[in-house]
Amino acid sequence: MVNVDEEVAQLQKEIIRLGTPRSDGKGVASVKFGTLVRDDQCANIFEAIVGTLRAAKKRGIVTYDGEILLQGPHDNVDVVLLKAPGA
Repeated sequence: MVNVDEEVAQLQKEIIRLGTPRSDGKGVASVKFGTLVRDDQCANIFEAIVGTLRAAKKRGIVTYDGEILLQGPHDNVDVVLLKAPGA
């Protein structure tokens, strides 16, 4: 069984790896949704990255516009990491 907390923690690391640090005080880093879903390493880690993103959003760890993100139409949506891993 997949541990959601572990997947969310791994998502935080992947956003930092793929994203750009934010200096505007509105988060730690941000990455485009399309970058996350097309990354080979993320594809190997996450069975359902959209579900992991939703869980992280509910926990206040990430934010993005909309309720659910779909590959293609939402590729340019910024996924913003609000809390660093371990924070």
